[in-house]
Amino acid sequence: MEYSPDEKIVRDAPEPPFEQLAGILRARIARGDWKPRRPLPSESRLGEEYELSRPTVRRSIAALVADGVLFVVPQRGTYVAGEATEAERD
Repeated sequence: MEYSPDEKIVRDAPEPPFEQLAGILRARIARGDWKPRRPLPSESRLGEEYELSRPTVRRSIAALVADGVLFVVPQRGTYVAGEATEAERD
C-alpha cells in the first residue's frame, strides 16, 4: 500500500501500525525530509509524533533496515541509507 508522507496512523486500519509507520517513513524519505546518510529522529521522538510505543517504532525501523532503506549504527542512531550528494554533504 502507498502512504502519503503526511498521513496519520489509523488504529482500525487493516494494516498494523508498524506497517503504516514504515510506509509513512518511506514516503517522508522519498520526499526528502531526511537525506541519505543523515540521522532519523530518535525512536522516542517518532513514537511521540505518531502516538506509538517504542517497540512499534522499532519494528517499523527494523522492517526498513531489512529493506535497505535505513541502517543502524549502534550507540549512534538510525540513518537513511544511500549515497549523499556533494551538496548534501555541505
